[in-house]
Amino acid sequence: MQTEFLKNPHLRQGIIIFLVLTSLLIFFSYWLREEQPAVYNPSDLNPALVDRSLQDMNTNHTIGPFRLINQNGDTITEKDYEGKIYVADFFFTRCPTICPVMTNNMEKLQTEFLNDADVKLLSLSVTPEYDSVPVLYNYASKNGALDTKWNITTGNKRHIYELARKNYFAVVDQGDGGLQDFIHTPNFVLVDKKKQIRGIYDGTKDEEIVRLIEDIRILQQ
Repeated sequence: MQTEFLKNPHLRQGIIIFLVLTSLLIFFSYWLREEQPAVYNPSDLNPALVDRSLQDMNTNHTIGPFRLINQNGDTITEKDYEGKIYVADFFFTRCPTICPVMTNNMEKLQTEFLNDADVKLLSLSVTPEYDSVPVLYNYASKNGALDTKWNITTGNKRHIYELARKNYFAVVDQGDGGLQDFIHTPNFVLVDKKKQIRGIYDGTKDEEIVRLIEDIRILQQ
């Protein structure tokens, strides 16, 4: 075979081309798989998701300060997520449709990153007037939420709705967070250690959760 290889230029050329193409395929497959998730600014997103006052902003968007109350009655702020990668979603405990699926998928994320101290979860209730601390405590217990990993929170409605619309860009409809205002979204928002948005995913779809997990793994590198 070695002699045939040396004597047959066509065979030699074919093998060389095969090896080069194989090497390129492996390289580009690895490169594509390891490509960092994009940093999202308001202008990069569907305008329907972005508050009108921010739609032209194309640089330096980060998640602003927040103040919430978790399932234990503890105050949770952005400092609790300082230097963390985290996933945020908006839900309500009485939701009979998409929220149970979303909560189940948040639990899957908790399990996947249980031993990764730099990954956390944050759920914000969109009906804080109903979702009191005792209600959230029961909901967290029922769904296996660990308070060291996953804060399930309530708080001031206007504050939560402003976070949804002007920080996380998780909802389509406009509003003021008033009595009649209501948001309902399946979106999971991935935030990096610099408080930048790195992805928005449909929290009801298995394939989106797989993509989210892959993106978190890449951000951890």
